[in-house]
Amino acid sequence: MSSSSQPATKPDDALEAAVDQAISACGGDMRATIRALIVANEYLETEVGELMKAVSHAYTRGRFQSYSG
Repeated sequence: MSSSSQPATKPDDALEAAVDQAISACGGDMRATIRALIVANEYLETEVGELMKAVSHAYTRGRFQSYSG
């Protein structure tokens, strides 16, 4: 695994560094890391849903123009 003190040079290295950082943030507990990632993902999915509703509502009220190419 890549060390977080070394700069990431490839996309895989950056991903490995992010994995190491997430595990480290959870004290090395893999179950806690997975749990935190699931909670974060659910939060982001909720945020996306709320933003989609807001944009859709604004679009139907004529606040956004459609793209005609």
